[in-house]
Amino acid sequence: MDPHLSGTAPESGPAHWFLAAEERGNPATDLDRRHPAGTSWSAGNLAQPLIDGTECFRHLVAELDDVHAGDRIFLSAWMGVRGKPLDEAGHALGALLKRALDAGASVHALFWWPFLTLRRDLIPDNRRFVTALRRRGGAALLDQRVRPIGCHHQKFLVVRRPRRPETDVAFVGGIDPCPSRRDDEHHRGDPDVQSSIDDRYGTRPAWHDAHLLVRGPAVDDVEHCFRERWSDAAASRRGPISRTRRLLSPRPAPLPTPLPPPPPAGTCSVQLLRTYPAKRPRYPFAPQGERSVARGYVKALRHARRFVYVEDQFLWSPVVAEAFAAALRREPGLRLIAVVPRLPEKGGTVEIATNGVAHGKALDLLHAAGGDRVDVYDLENAEGLPIYLHSKVCVVDDRWAAVGSANLNRRSWAYDSELTAAVVDEEPGGHAFARDLRLRLWREHLGREPGRTSDLTDPVAGADVLRRAADRLDRWHRAAEPAPRPPGHLRGHARPGASPLTRAWAVPVERAVMDPDGRPARLRGRGRW
Repeated sequence: MDPHLSGTAPESGPAHWFLAAEERGNPATDLDRRHPAGTSWSAGNLAQPLIDGTECFRHLVAELDDVHAGDRIFLSAWMGVRGKPLDEAGHALGALLKRALDAGASVHALFWWPFLTLRRDLIPDNRRFVTALRRRGGAALLDQRVRPIGCHHQKFLVVRRPRRPETDVAFVGGIDPCPSRRDDEHHRGDPDVQSSIDDRYGTRPAWHDAHLLVRGPAVDDVEHCFRERWSDAAASRRGPISRTRRLLSPRPAPLPTPLPPPPPAGTCSVQLLRTYPAKRPRYPFAPQGERSVARGYVKALRHARRFVYVEDQFLWSPVVAEAFAAALRREPGLRLIAVVPRLPEKGGTVEIATNGVAHGKALDLLHAAGGDRVDVYDLENAEGLPIYLHSKVCVVDDRWAAVGSANLNRRSWAYDSELTAAVVDEEPGGHAFARDLRLRLWREHLGREPGRTSDLTDPVAGADVLRRAADRLDRWHRAAEPAPRPPGHLRGHARPGASPLTRAWAVPVERAVMDPDGRPARLRGRGRW
């Protein structure tokens, strides 16, 4: 009998950690029905973490430079700047896609388009990118099928090579082809700077991020997620884009016939977790929405025994923090290590206040549940400037790991569209990918050279190493006498405070605008995902 169905799966196996098909909570999708009976994930994959934009873009440029006639590219972008330099040579995503089209490849792309275009720094670039792709023979759509103040936040790219399926690849995660993203582990910042970021990050803000490169059958799963959205978007009737624009927009080209999944490439099982809100008109592939990101995290946290490590841009929702707090209360020996931004991305009064009250309450919940078993850090570079943390990463017990676009807030778990890849390594021992991801991140945050991780291999002992490193840097900042700066980027993170007057207006704004709830009313009222 299949171990998942019998309930006897070993604790290191994917059936123990991943959602079963019925646990996804979205029977309308074909995503899980495409897998062998009894599984809701793809086995036999290579999963490679790409830490920070420089590494991610280097791999992206190499893959797009290896596209030829008959190959296929599928792109989903929250934001895309077609001329954004991806490397020192000046390669840009727009030029790489143009080269692919000129070589005879097909390009299909979805770009988010909001209800209201209030931003002037990035959103118009999506329209310009779509226009440029269409002019060059690509198929591209502005996708406005979101709830008010919501967005399509999925960031992924798939390359399929019908004559070389073993080289098929998918990129999934949190890194956008936008200004400020091309940074490396030294965090000196991207010379191409995003304009709308708090001045306290400096004139060339340092930026930490994470993405995932996948080869193997899971590449086909990522493509299927694109196909579901594209097939619905092709109707062009699901958002308030003006009637005139619909009439002037060309009909999107049909997608090519699906290819068989790529052959096995490694030892990792990969499950795709998604968020789609409940909305009208409904998504045909998720008529009640989908909240498998939330459900996947909750299941993994139920199995957490020794430690949970998270990096997240928005650890600010009490309803999400409660899932972590419940794990801390259940397991008296569980450690939680979190790395978050020191400051919100934007320095406006509303964002600072709404972020502060929600983030403060979330941290209060975690510390009340875990006490001194909870460590929360932020990052700074060697110049003493804060590093903006944009990554969305979670590692549980060196067994289950997640990298994606979804943040630890209610918006990402219920309101926006998101895509996260959860990974369980099935090599002997069952923890290579998750452990190696954690060690890679901890080594970077400690400012160490590659290979210096022997004292971090045990995650609980490693958590103490992080704590000591942050304490040393904090003491150095407080010291009256000058001394050489200790190595590393970790600082203890201060819990934000807010006056009663600020809380009075910031809490309802945060709940309604900054961190809205896209769950159906029946689930919202019961506090379920």
